[in-house]
Amino acid sequence: MKTLKDLFMDELADMYDAERRIVKALPKMAKAATCSDLKAAIHSHLKETEGHVTKLEQVFKSFDQKAKGKTCEATVGLLEEGDEIAAEFKGSPAINAALISAAQKVEHYEMASYGCLHEWAGLLGNTEAAGLLQEILDQEKAANETLTGLARASSNEEALGESDEKKSAEDSARKATAPRRRAA
Repeated sequence: MKTLKDLFMDELADMYDAERRIVKALPKMAKAATCSDLKAAIHSHLKETEGHVTKLEQVFKSFDQKAKGKTCEATVGLLEEGDEIAAEFKGSPAINAALISAAQKVEHYEMASYGCLHEWAGLLGNTEAAGLLQEILDQEKAANETLTGLARASSNEEALGESDEKKSAEDSARKATAPRRRAA
């Protein structure tokens, strides 16, 4: 009969594989980004993600287990989708918005997974593991918030594809057709 500990260890192996895959994917994502702030955010999260791998190894150790991965099909699919988006939107004004979208899908998956793992570690009475998993969860939430901020600050507007020249022309056209006031 499978228990919560079996489920926990299975999901932990899943996330261990996921984080190792993400470490390999983030440099490609940073290279595809054209926004320097997005590149910096991705590189920063890469360092955190490398730390997540180490923390997960500590979680395994806290359960007297050797760290091992189990193919995380969800992450495989999300990263493949991210690669497709990056290829499809390369050179487009929407590239950064597309990359943020792909990254946030991964972040949301991670937040859901780490939320469960943290809760289960507590139920299993392993406060060390629960603490490590909460640290990872907090970093994933912060990364997601950073991505949302970047999207709202510039990437989503840039994705509209309106150049500064087009905006200037539209502003001039509006001014030219606006009713004129006579001087008094």
